[in-house]
Amino acid sequence: MRKLTYFIACSIDGFIGDPDGDASSMYPFVDEEFFGFLAEEYPETVATGGRRATGIDDLPNKRFDTIVQGRASYEVALKEGITSPYSHLREYVASRTLGKSPDPNVEIIADDLLGKVRALKAEDGDLGIYLCGGSRLAGELLDEIDELVIKTYPLVYGSGMPMFGSGFQLSEFTLESVRTFGNGVLVRTYSRKR
Repeated sequence: MRKLTYFIACSIDGFIGDPDGDASSMYPFVDEEFFGFLAEEYPETVATGGRRATGIDDLPNKRFDTIVQGRASYEVALKEGITSPYSHLREYVASRTLGKSPDPNVEIIADDLLGKVRALKAEDGDLGIYLCGGSRLAGELLDEIDELVIKTYPLVYGSGMPMFGSGFQLSEFTLESVRTFGNGVLVRTYSRKR
């Protein structure tokens, strides 16, 4: 069974963006040390354009071969004219409103999101599935998430888009590791407690 990993950036108080979902205030924290960690441990989580611009496009996928993202996350790339932001992965976008995919590398999941994610998890393979937000999508898939990798930036938003856009639901995870960086970023990895 392949793992579904919610790999997400958030503020100290657990928001993945401001009330409109904008997380650009976190970008300045991706310094040389932190980017080196991402390139070494999670190279496939860097969008294709970023991989090319930083010279890591030839790095193999280490943890994931598939990405599932929500419509709002995908829209960030579409606004820039990018129809396949993670072309080095199999790309799925959960959307009931997008309709036809604008790119042959991107499959739209319009119905039975849970069934599709369970089918992806049941596939053979050593690499997992990268859940790239957003908030509502993570809330819908909370019971399917096997691992959380939370990049916490030294910012307090006060309000904004929560990490999980769902109603109250208690889910227990076990802390596996913590890594700190000189810029104040903290990366915590949790596995689902079974």
